Amino acid sequence: MLKKVAIVAGLLILVLVVVITTRPDSFRVERSMEIAAPPAAVFPLVNDFHKWAGWSPWDKLDPSMKRTYEGAPAGTGAVYGWVGNDKVGSGRMTIRDSQPDQHVAIKLEFIKPFPSTNDTRFTLTPSGSGTRLTWAMEGKNTFVSKAFTMFMDMDKMVGKDFEQGLTGIKGLAEGASAQHARN
Repeated sequence: MLKKVAIVAGLLILVLVVVITTRPDSFRVERSMEIAAPPAAVFPLVNDFHKWAGWSPWDKLDPSMKRTYEGAPAGTGAVYGWVGNDKVGSGRMTIRDSQPDQHVAIKLEFIKPFPSTNDTRFTLTPSGSGTRLTWAMEGKNTFVSKAFTMFMDMDKMVGKDFEQGLTGIKGLAEGASAQHARN
């Protein structure tokens, strides 16, 4: 009887491993928002890590998070590191490419809770009298992250944070644009 239970358990584990390995090798999360402000008002908010505290959804999860800034003050070569509570973990972002009023490409490295490296990009597209801002992240799925996606939807989990961040950027950019128009 014990031998049969072991065989069944072994087969179940084998099936689980096969199912996990057939999961997608990569992921992409993307959200966009229309902002009633020109790209010149939006771009500095994503191109300068010092300004992220004003809109980043993760800063609100740990107000006492430790932040470090290295390299260029903004744009290509700027580096931002953080160490926070269990909700934000720790990691590092490096701006790889920055084209004024067009896009910001970032290498995103998570250290804790799970090491991973992803590519993140903010794309600004003129839209009517404003800007369409798109925030996208893509990366590779390891065996562990493939298993994780069986129970958690990465798009829903991270997507809601992107939506909150875009809403924060929208508020700041539209407020600055309205203030500029009044002056």
